[in-house]
Amino acid sequence: MTFENIKVTTGAAVARITLARPEKLNSLDEATMIELHRAVDLVANDQASRVLAITGTGRAFCAGQDLADPAMQVVNGKLPDIGTHVERYFKPLVMKLQSLPVPSVAAVNGLAAGGGASLALACDVVVAAKSAYFLQAFSKIGLSPDTGSTWFLTQRVGIARAMGLALFADKLPAEKAAAWGLIWDVIEDAAFAAGVDALLERMASMPTKAMVRTRQLMLAAAVHSLEQQLSMEATFIRELGWSQDYQEGVHAFSEKRQPTFSGT
Repeated sequence: MTFENIKVTTGAAVARITLARPEKLNSLDEATMIELHRAVDLVANDQASRVLAITGTGRAFCAGQDLADPAMQVVNGKLPDIGTHVERYFKPLVMKLQSLPVPSVAAVNGLAAGGGASLALACDVVVAAKSAYFLQAFSKIGLSPDTGSTWFLTQRVGIARAMGLALFADKLPAEKAAAWGLIWDVIEDAAFAAGVDALLERMASMPTKAMVRTRQLMLAAAVHSLEQQLSMEATFIRELGWSQDYQEGVHAFSEKRQPTFSGT
């Protein structure tokens, strides 16, 4: 499988998808979206993968929708149906990441704007270079947020901050994003690549199924009652209690050693 707008590495514990249109700030045209869907599907079906990393090349993580994309242009006086474009490409991509059978990490190396910010926030863990920033750019071009921005922002930083970010379209520096609870961590620029690699190696050695079930529990908590959440927790604990990773974890604890998890 070949890719022109992204770079994809699979077949190892750490799978990687790198947006590779630096001259366009890794913005997302239709061709790139199609490739991203193929790449995420590839990782989902890769038996070797234990964690997925998504990052960008150059000075941006992703600038969101490429406004120069033919799908965004007026043709014969007819305005584009942006909603259909979002439904066809952006919505299912977010849902694929949220249902991926391995945990995912967004390594935000630079600007993450619009749908590009949502792409990052759709991952399980977000780390950013100190110089990176997030931008809800929609209001600048007369649009409301899409690609899950309103859900991710309100869930993580609350309605007041989410409204401010969306309405004013101000830059949110990485350090402030971490302080607000939008992302997990910030890494100095010079140490970013090494820091991301260390995090990925750590996650690749962890109990994959337990991490995925944890994601599902965290997402469900937003809509569940306490009783529903307790029941879901019990269901997953029952399942994981029969896993090889749990048995290994217990044995390692008893033997006072580090566990060797297999993801099974």
